Amino acid sequence: MAIGRKNWLFAGSDGGGAAAAVFYTLIETAKMNGHNPRTWLTRVLGAIGRDRDTVDLDALMPWAMATDPA
Repeated sequence: MAIGRKNWLFAGSDGGGAAAAVFYTLIETAKMNGHNPRTWLTRVLGAIGRDRDTVDLDALMPWAMATDPA
């Protein structure tokens, strides 16, 4: 996180820092669960964009989603 410390200076606000922390946490969680973070995030954002009202967010978490796209 030594590099991250300098990057936090450019978050813009407390809210921006909080949003960045959430984003970094999701990316690291995806890695820990065997996902390519870019592929996982693309699949999740695509599912949310298609079915925003009916999507089951718990099923999109890295530990619940299969690592290979179906």
